[in-house]
Amino acid sequence: MVSLTTPVCNFELPAFDFNLPGVDGQNWTLDKAKGDNGLLVMFICNHCPYVKSIQQRLVDDTRILRDDFGINSIAIMSNDPNEYTEDSFENMKKIADLWDFPFPYVLDESQAIAKAYGAVCTPDFFGYNADLKLQYRGRLDASRKETAPGDVKRDLLEAMKQIALTGQGPLEQIPSMGCSIKWKD
Repeated sequence: MVSLTTPVCNFELPAFDFNLPGVDGQNWTLDKAKGDNGLLVMFICNHCPYVKSIQQRLVDDTRILRDDFGINSIAIMSNDPNEYTEDSFENMKKIADLWDFPFPYVLDESQAIAKAYGAVCTPDFFGYNADLKLQYRGRLDASRKETAPGDVKRDLLEAMKQIALTGQGPLEQIPSMGCSIKWKD
């Protein structure tokens, strides 16, 4: 399991369109997923300890962003499930139900969307404004393989609130860290 960090935010880069199957039985596109004030595109998976350590905060924060700030979220799973069976589509359904995800959880089976976005690890966050221009590429918070204390700065939540209110993300961002995406041969 290789631990990687994400690159610096490439401000104003447009979001890439997609059409991916969700665990809810629907196909999701960029236009269908976006909220009035923006979209948070998250690359996650089921087996990664970095993702497991933030599950509850991810659910709580995305619900706040949706309900209070008009920013929707979508989670994309791009790992090769042949390498990690825990990341299978059936297990994606189980995880989404277990955590009551307030966002679509979709499968990028070809890995083309992860490549288009330049995703490198799980979790990898891409925060877009209402014009679907990139404004955030950083971490959720100080959590790593263990959940950070409850009083830590909520980097992602604060950045996305700022984006909802101003259309601009913070200039200083701390990269996300996580497991490498499991690319197919």
